[in-house]
Amino acid sequence: MRIQPEPLLIDGPAGRIEVIVENPGAPRGIALIAHPHPLFGGGNTNKVVQTLARTFNHLDYVALRPNFRGVGLSEGRHDDGQGETEDMLCVLAEARCRFGNLPVALAGFSFGAYVQTRVAEALLASGHPPQRLVLVGTASGFVEGARRYQTRAVPGDTIVIHGSEDATVPLANVIEWARPLDLPVVVVPGADHFFHRRLHLIREIVSRAWRH
Repeated sequence: MRIQPEPLLIDGPAGRIEVIVENPGAPRGIALIAHPHPLFGGGNTNKVVQTLARTFNHLDYVALRPNFRGVGLSEGRHDDGQGETEDMLCVLAEARCRFGNLPVALAGFSFGAYVQTRVAEALLASGHPPQRLVLVGTASGFVEGARRYQTRAVPGDTIVIHGSEDATVPLANVIEWARPLDLPVVVVPGADHFFHRRLHLIREIVSRAWRH
């Protein structure tokens, strides 16, 4: 299934937000996908983010990949997750206007996964919790070169995927976050932070979990 990406610029709290939209036609859900840290080269064309978008397209979700503040055509400056959370909520509101009040899946990679835990918390507080979350290489605890992440609690059916050889966010960080939540973590043996040569496993893990 080859879907033509549609570029979109929407107005956000700090200026324009650049979004790539991939619509399979007659979607049954909205998938909002967040990319890794913008100050370390992250953007919406990241391979893990693209993999997540294609996975959700195959599940008949319209996939939206925004660029965080200061990346690509998105305006504003990096805000350590707070402003980025506001922007994601703004993109989601626009998606609902365009595609209807469909179930919402939140997916994110690295810093993007951390942001999505905040977005999920905000949606829950508003009385409109997301259908499910997919978090890959989740930034949690102390991450060298960045900062300490106070990653939010998430529902027990959240799909958490992490590489055993992740040198950016050690697996131990994610286990420490997940333990008090009784949250299972799917560990991909041999995978580094960017899942080189193992992107297909992300697709398979998410697709299998979504159909059950």
